[in-house]
Amino acid sequence: MPLSEQEQRLLEEMERSLYHNDADFVASAGVSRLRPNYRSIAIGVLLAVAGIVALILGVALAQLWLGILGFIVMFGGVLIAVSPGKAMGSVSGPSSPGHRPTQAKSNQGLMDRLNDRWDRRQDGQ
Repeated sequence: MPLSEQEQRLLEEMERSLYHNDADFVASAGVSRLRPNYRSIAIGVLLAVAGIVALILGVALAQLWLGILGFIVMFGGVLIAVSPGKAMGSVSGPSSPGHRPTQAKSNQGLMDRLNDRWDRRQDGQ
């Protein structure tokens, strides 16, 4: 059963709205407020390599304690290397004059916003 013209227009508007909301989400999620801490990455990589060497030596020499110690050092090095960096200053996103604040959007779900928009459109006609 084909959609009526009004249903097709509503569907197209909903699609545009979703694309717009996804673009906003991608823009806000893509902004990183952390900068990498290269010192932590370098120390973590060095510890991970030292841990791998100790682990291999522990296996080759049949020393359980050395293998376990190597694994712990390797694991700690990886944790240090992937730890979050330092926070940068406040990064403000681009603001457009017609853009509403996101705080008002976060209180309502997508369906609630669509229903409100539908009600406003019906009142205007």
